[in-house]
Amino acid sequence: MTEVSVEVVQTSSLGDRSYLAHDGRVAIVVDPQRDIDRILALAGRLGVRITHVAETHVHNDYVSGGLALARLTGAAYLVAADDEVGFERRPVTDGDEISVSARIRLRVVATPGHTFHHLSYVLDDTGVPVGVFTGGSLLFGTTGRTDLLGKQHAHTLAEHQHASVRRLADLLPDGAQVWPTHGFGSFCSATQSDAPESTIGRERTANPALRLETDDFVEQNLAALDAYPAYYAHMGARNTAGADLIDLTPVTAADPAELAARIAAGEWVVDLRSRKAFAHRHLTGTLSFGLDGPMSTWLAWMAPWGAPITLLGDNPEQVADAQRELARIGIDRPAAAATGDPGQWAGGHEARLAALATATFADLAAARTGTPPHGLPAVDVLLDVRMSNEWRTDHIDGAIHIPLPDLPARLADVPAGTVWVHCGSGYRAAAATSLLQRAGRQVVHIDDAYPTAADAGLPIVAGT
Repeated sequence: MTEVSVEVVQTSSLGDRSYLAHDGRVAIVVDPQRDIDRILALAGRLGVRITHVAETHVHNDYVSGGLALARLTGAAYLVAADDEVGFERRPVTDGDEISVSARIRLRVVATPGHTFHHLSYVLDDTGVPVGVFTGGSLLFGTTGRTDLLGKQHAHTLAEHQHASVRRLADLLPDGAQVWPTHGFGSFCSATQSDAPESTIGRERTANPALRLETDDFVEQNLAALDAYPAYYAHMGARNTAGADLIDLTPVTAADPAELAARIAAGEWVVDLRSRKAFAHRHLTGTLSFGLDGPMSTWLAWMAPWGAPITLLGDNPEQVADAQRELARIGIDRPAAAATGDPGQWAGGHEARLAALATATFADLAAARTGTPPHGLPAVDVLLDVRMSNEWRTDHIDGAIHIPLPDLPARLADVPAGTVWVHCGSGYRAAAATSLLQRAGRQVVHIDDAYPTAADAGLPIVAGT
């Protein structure tokens, strides 16, 4: 008989993973994303029937596809008994055992920390533990953050997180695989790790929760926390109520007149092309959130929740990809979309097109000495839009700091004059410069990696 296998379904744009474990006949799915067609296609390719869907916790960073998947497949939907939800589910609690097949058994382990009612699921193959689905508890080299339910609970949950991780380590052999949901760039992770996989044994040597005593772990865990996306506030309620199937059919196409009207109304009309393409030429008043970066996270964080969003892309596939990413975090239907190039979106009116000046940190260094490279304006303001933890680590002397998510509400705080904008790699700076340009400011986008700033001779100071 086939051994139990675990397939990973990655959602790299959100830093999450879902899992499908099967024995060649039946399968269990853990923490599925909203777009369940990926899971269904995988099960179809493997020739397995999904009989159980399990949630480790009520998610804060995405809308779960668990309820829709369970309803569609007729699978049992395993959700913590202590979570009050608005739908039928199979309530599970610490110590429960679920026989999925002759080979597969799940053991439910209470692992509070990321949330109060968080669960992990130990996967047994014919009675032998082969791994554990840890959700937002034990991650690769770190743990899930503990402040998503409010800062007032962060300390208590951090203590719970420490105890939960140690409980898993005590329950499982060193060779047991660790399968977390978060931790691959997700803001649900306390810190980040580049590890592609891990085991309990590896975590014993690498994870602070297994190396530090409680007080030291709590102090380190809380100190590492930074802001998290504002849209998280809507995810828990959506998942508690239960989300139905999503509609990924193409959205209404917008012609040049409609685009002009939406821009004039101050709506968020988003250019999904690369930031270099945006800088070269774009429709005046549009915003740069390239699909080649974490578009959905930053866009949903910054745009007013529930406001209409229009998508512009090179082709229908690009718009469809963005639509899928946004649906995962609760933006179910964009208001409109257009494909092609800026000239087409402008209806052939060159006056409705704009460009964006770009520079490197070497250009910034030269401009600060009074000799800006040809075509670039002088530096009146240097704006750093990185997150607060990045700023506190170090920053360019003389810069002002407004984290990118705060910028829409703080445009008036940017001093007068030409604004040169940087972040850590160029992606966030593109969004910031487009926002400032839309507000009528003269801007320069520093499209460069922050570590090169010191190499360019710019003075770097420690933050406060």
